[in-house]
Amino acid sequence: MCLAIPALIENHLDNQCALANIGGIKKTISLALVDNINIGDYVIVHTGFAISKLDPSEAEKTLKLIAEMTSSADA
Repeated sequence: MCLAIPALIENHLDNQCALANIGGIKKTISLALVDNINIGDYVIVHTGFAISKLDPSEAEKTLKLIAEMTSSADA
């Protein structure tokens, strides 16, 4: 089983990389496996690589579920 999480693209960097916001954490990820990714797009990230573009509403649903699971685990 693998875990891939939604990330918001905040800035393009050199060498097919981007700065992504993953749950409030800023991380440099590779865009080498996807095309036509713009600032403000959501992507699915697995092991530091964007593997697909994600619909914004689906990204928000997933992020909400992750936040709910995290808050439940903290209780």
